[in-house]
Amino acid sequence: YVCSTWGNNHFKTFDGDIYQFPGICEYNFVSDCRDSYMEFSVHIQRALNSNNHPEIQYILIKIKDITVYLKPKLAVVDGRIVKTPYYSSGVLIESNDIYTKIYAKLGMVLMWNQQDALMVELDNKFNNHTCGLCGDYNGIPIYNEFIKGDASYNSITYGNLQKISKPGARCEDPDETQALPSCNEHRDECESLLTSSAFADCRFRLNLETYIQACMQDKCACNGNEDSFCLCSTISEYSRQCSHAGGRPGEWRTQQFC
Repeated sequence: YVCSTWGNNHFKTFDGDIYQFPGICEYNFVSDCRDSYMEFSVHIQRALNSNNHPEIQYILIKIKDITVYLKPKLAVVDGRIVKTPYYSSGVLIESNDIYTKIYAKLGMVLMWNQQDALMVELDNKFNNHTCGLCGDYNGIPIYNEFIKGDASYNSITYGNLQKISKPGARCEDPDETQALPSCNEHRDECESLLTSSAFADCRFRLNLETYIQACMQDKCACNGNEDSFCLCSTISEYSRQCSHAGGRPGEWRTQQFC
């Protein structure tokens, strides 16, 4: 029931597909896409920060008739800055120095670390009714996201289809012909990090291989630099997803690492 995005432009759909999409426009992250009445929508925009790492700049959420705009350390509801915790018409917003969380009575929980990582949990009454970067929530990986009828999409084409067209927006679509490098030389390092004893309780709760692949892509993108963003963001996500699945990750951060 969880869709997330983190780190170096990684996305995990409700149906479990993990892909990379480096777009810097505003995109439909997840929306209720029934024709009759759209109960909610979540849009996100990323940009590169001063270290050249992608971060989520803002999140725009509509829940029934309420509009919530989130930036780090800032929540705006229907155009007014609000203090948290804030509650109105079935929407609760909480925030501290590390996370902003939104609980919506219609069946959505949103959690943002105010930097790179966003997680949305959705009631299964929305099965088959969503669209956006999180996919259609039909329980079948690949189908209708990356394979539609006879057409098959790569992740960049799929991501570009989710762009919100805004007049005057200046942002380039990522190039659909650019394939991501295979990064097998980093496999051993990533595997040993993600199978360390701290994650013993996580191994059977999550698909380990998908996180190893994401970690390998991070290492490639950083050209082997010992940059904490390249290493820590996927491991943090693995830890968050493990907790969310009922696991108990041990203490994996140290003074020297992440």
